[in-house]
Amino acid sequence: MKSKNSWACFLLILAGIVIGGFIGHLFPNTFLNFGQTFGLTSPVVLDLGIMVLTFGLTINITIGSIIGVMIAIIIYRFI
Repeated sequence: MKSKNSWACFLLILAGIVIGGFIGHLFPNTFLNFGQTFGLTSPVVLDLGIMVLTFGLTINITIGSIIGVMIAIIIYRFI
């Protein structure tokens, strides 16, 4: 049985998310750009006196990025 590299899977899925999101933004009025955004809409600021830390994370999931992830998983299975 062939051992598969988990980093390759991670990078393929990440590439699928990016390419799928890019395709979704290329066609803004189609179903590919339909999705949901969640996370922190305004960043959380922690002022420690000598240092200020700002935390924020927003994730945008679209149909295009989901299709990109599915294609990446199919490609990974054939590697």
